[in-house]
Amino acid sequence: MDAPDFPVPPAAAVPAGSVPGGPVPGGSLPAAHVPVLLDRVLELLRPPLSRPGAVVVDATLGLGGHSEALLRAHPAARLIGLDRDPEALRRSAERLAGFADRTDLVHAVYDELPAVLDALGLPRVDAILFDLGVSSMQLDLVERGFSYAQDAPLDMRMNEQDPLTAEEVVNTYPVNRLAQVLREFGEERFALRIAQSIGRRRAQHRLTSTAELAELVRDAIPAATRRTGGHPAKRTFQALRIEVNSELAAVETAIPAALTALSVGGRIVVLAYHSLEDRIVKRSFAELAVDRTPPDLPVPLAEAGPQIRLLSRGSEPATEEEIAANPRAASVRLRAAERIRDAA
Repeated sequence: MDAPDFPVPPAAAVPAGSVPGGPVPGGSLPAAHVPVLLDRVLELLRPPLSRPGAVVVDATLGLGGHSEALLRAHPAARLIGLDRDPEALRRSAERLAGFADRTDLVHAVYDELPAVLDALGLPRVDAILFDLGVSSMQLDLVERGFSYAQDAPLDMRMNEQDPLTAEEVVNTYPVNRLAQVLREFGEERFALRIAQSIGRRRAQHRLTSTAELAELVRDAIPAATRRTGGHPAKRTFQALRIEVNSELAAVETAIPAALTALSVGGRIVVLAYHSLEDRIVKRSFAELAVDRTPPDLPVPLAEAGPQIRLLSRGSEPATEEEIAANPRAASVRLRAAERIRDAA
């Protein structure tokens, strides 16, 4: 992973309120954008952000919906917003312009959090939010190629400055490696059949279109299976997106680093949208939530006690009411924790 882009280049990450180049590319902010589980996020992060001089990190800034609500709810809090997507940073800068005096927006992937905080002179913070996966903006911008519902170039990069695209993956990965990506990252039962079908098609011509790929995947899956479980290409597109953006590797690094960055009494909230992400979060939390006192000792050792306490019972889904109002909340799972002591 390269070092994060700070000092931030003006074309990538900008202080809120100073969007370079005039109007935001791609049009105005979508009025219908609704942050997922917003009320629950606000509730969980309220105690640490009520402390004087509190600092909150939005590690996946996106369009800034969660961040805007947190800044409004806590007029003395400072926000550090990270995003790998320069377009998201430009749009969130516009949205958060009224809070420019207490925001720092940084072009970085969330696994670069320790370096970002070090550059800003912040050894610890009070609250951290992760809203993992593809953002609403990236889904809504057809040309980014994340959606199987509309035709677009096979791109799927969260940061358009990165070299690897979905087109490169489907056209250059050996069939067995491609099948492995679909199986591991998409949990796709028919991974090998789909990869073999892609291999036959790319021998005729290079695959460049999301529509062609979605149709190819649909035809590779048995008809009886296609009748249930949503769009047949959903798992393939998820797998390609995760591969292109190294998402799971970033989550593996980022969650433990975020837990380390929390001050005592600080809280972390993570919103995950598929089981692979949620498993990583669950494991990272569990490692710090257990008492490591040797079983042969009669009393617990303070220095071996849990470092965090879990604030959610398992993973919390969205309510039926929220899903009805915001369909993108249908697959979300929330986990939250509070740091109760520093590492020994």
